[in-house]
Amino acid sequence: MRLMGLDYGDKTIGVAVSDELGWTAQGLEVIRRTTEERDMARLRELIAQYGVTEIVVGLPKNMNNTIGPRGEICIAFSEQLHETLQLPVHLWDERLTTASARRTLLEADVSRKKRKQVIDKMAAALILQGYMDAQSNSKR
Repeated sequence: MRLMGLDYGDKTIGVAVSDELGWTAQGLEVIRRTTEERDMARLRELIAQYGVTEIVVGLPKNMNNTIGPRGEICIAFSEQLHETLQLPVHLWDERLTTASARRTLLEADVSRKKRKQVIDKMAAALILQGYMDAQSNSKR
């Protein structure tokens, strides 16, 4: 059973997948958003290629735990994913994942240009890893 994590943004979708045992998340790619049809087609290809059975979408909440306009957009996207791809879709609180990804890349002394290319897939990996860690903790 493999999971896919998505960091859904205005211009890009960061994509990560779990290993087959569901223990670790790896950043996979950044999809440059064009049209809804092309974006969904690319996600469908990746789902087939990696045997994904469930999807986790980052939900950007405000620091006071409310959902703002960006969160509403992600909720609508997750509902569309579920309807289009017929897979379970889970929302996961993604507060501070992009900031955490940025900090990690800065600490690793990754160039600004390279950071821009990988930040979204790294954020997707952090979202997915957080979800998987919470699931394994709840099973203990």
